[in-house]
Amino acid sequence: MRPVTDRYHGVDVSDPYQWLEGADADVAAWSRGQNAYARAILDQLPEVDALRSELRAILTAPTIDYWDFHGVGGKLFARRKLPTKQQPELVVMDSPEAAAQARLVYDPTAGGSAITTFDWFEPSPDGTKVAISISSGGSEAGDLHVVDLDGKELDEVIPNVQRGTGGGDVAWRADGKGFWYTRYPAAGERPDGDRDFWMQVYWHELGKPVASDTYEMGKDLPKIAEIALATDSRGRVLATVQNGDGGTFRHYLRAAKGGWTQLDDWNDAIVFAGFGPTADLWLVSRKDAPRGKVLRLDGNHPVLAKAKVIVPEGTDAIVTGYPDTGLVATADRLYVVVQQGGPSALRAYTPAGKPAAAPKLPAVASVSQPVVVGKDLLVSVATFTAPAAVSRIDGKTGALTPIAALSPPSTVDLSDFEVVRELATSKDGTQVPMSIVWKKGAPKDGSVPCVVNGYGGYGVNQEPGFLESWSPVLTRGVCWVQVNLRGGAELGEAWHQAGALTKKQNVFDDFAAALDELVAKGYTRPERTVIIGGSNGGLLMGALVTQHPDKMRAVVAQVGIYDMLRVERSPNGAFNVTEFGTVTDADQFAALYAYSPYHHVVAGTRYPAILMTTGANDPRVAPWHSRKMVAALQAAQGSDEPILLRTSDSSGHGAGTSMDERIDAGAHIRAFMLSQLRR
Repeated sequence: MRPVTDRYHGVDVSDPYQWLEGADADVAAWSRGQNAYARAILDQLPEVDALRSELRAILTAPTIDYWDFHGVGGKLFARRKLPTKQQPELVVMDSPEAAAQARLVYDPTAGGSAITTFDWFEPSPDGTKVAISISSGGSEAGDLHVVDLDGKELDEVIPNVQRGTGGGDVAWRADGKGFWYTRYPAAGERPDGDRDFWMQVYWHELGKPVASDTYEMGKDLPKIAEIALATDSRGRVLATVQNGDGGTFRHYLRAAKGGWTQLDDWNDAIVFAGFGPTADLWLVSRKDAPRGKVLRLDGNHPVLAKAKVIVPEGTDAIVTGYPDTGLVATADRLYVVVQQGGPSALRAYTPAGKPAAAPKLPAVASVSQPVVVGKDLLVSVATFTAPAAVSRIDGKTGALTPIAALSPPSTVDLSDFEVVRELATSKDGTQVPMSIVWKKGAPKDGSVPCVVNGYGGYGVNQEPGFLESWSPVLTRGVCWVQVNLRGGAELGEAWHQAGALTKKQNVFDDFAAALDELVAKGYTRPERTVIIGGSNGGLLMGALVTQHPDKMRAVVAQVGIYDMLRVERSPNGAFNVTEFGTVTDADQFAALYAYSPYHHVVAGTRYPAILMTTGANDPRVAPWHSRKMVAALQAAQGSDEPILLRTSDSSGHGAGTSMDERIDAGAHIRAFMLSQLRR
């Protein structure tokens, strides 16, 4: 220990492991030692080799996955994952049904690196070129490359377009001769500590030096602004600006021949704006409508006060959030994806807002990736027990036609499992929904081991997804539970705000209530329970293990946040202030300190077995959170249960992780869980 004392609003807070925030030789040696210790234990677990083999067989099965669709220039672009590749590649096809004849555009591993990937891509309007952000090692620090459909570089590389803090984007001009792009400060433009902030928008014309690119907008935006861009065939540009990660937005419109016009302000509660087939803009507003309502705004005279309500607020919450928007307008239909407490559904309307025919989908499913293809809509639908299936929805009739070429067959058989929806009563009486993936006919006598997962933050919805990689655990007699906690937006913005800022404790109370409900209804019992979460869900794990160490057998916390008093000192932590709060505000400090996991580790407590994982290149959650938390827990542990820290030197927060690393980490995590559940 090397104690340091910090003072916040008259409160002295001791920090015995602040030295582990550094990057010196002592920290590196400590981290290497912990990693070696953890891996030595994990590599000797009884089923780790079998699980590694099973995961490899699943993740490298001879099937092809497609996602992240862009319908442009009469073509369909997508990410494609081949079983032999460490990273997804970019392909183009003539139609969704012609996936078998897809043409390779860009393979990030062609240069021999398994950890090079692309963060995002945007095809030109005529479908002849693609702008791609390329990064490495999970850093999410991307430079922009422009390639033709053979992957040939067409222009000078543009640096600093993407970061793990605020993301990045590009939008092509209608004629394909140039684009607007996001840009972070270059070396020397701002202090090194500010280079992950201050996004701005620049214009680049193909064939001209990057040094001559011109500034467009952003200088007056907040330091933590996150900018997403879109264009339409009329030559207009739409900039969506989020103020950090808390879910408040502004939107700016650039006319084809003119400057930028601000359409709304932070308190107007417009959480989505997008183009449609006409000049009008489509908006989702949460003003006096926490579940969202759809507005239509005159694109030629965009005065927000004159926007018309097309779809009023309903009982379900409209899904928003770039790029997975839940609002898509075609020539004949308005499609709206809605949340129903975890599962999502698809609604269809006429452009005037009258209900229209929409396909019937499974009751507990997720609807994602809606993209316009001609006059039709392409959607992906997944459940816990079946893989994502891509279908075409007829723009006039609403008829759904599955596309086998884009829907790989299941690599595992989960037909013996059913999905049960339950409600838990939280500490304040709130009803919290959860989904339980349960072996049909299993006894509800508390004997079944369960893995319980949650997130609860940023308005992120936890939706059903195929549990392919968890099948080795499920088929060994374990159930899977996903809890839809406050802090997400599964029941609207009020649900999000009830788990944000000074109300964050509600999230932890919700999860604790779910664990109790599982026991009360005979699904499992504490000594048969493992909990798992990542990132903000890692914070959830830290809070549960410090507040309720007796409610579980073991904990897996991935890339988690644990020191809530110093998190905002890291670059991405500053973006999180709008979600978590800041220690500079007395009330927010009090709330943060009250639940900060690192500050509630108590010596002599009998903590359960804990596995924490982190990536050395993580741009979103600094690895020192895991280092400090593990050091504190190991020093305080009052039982013989292990507390392990597994660090990956070749990955970050998760994006861009190689196939080999995913398999190795996945085997370690599953073997750790099973070793605890079988004791």
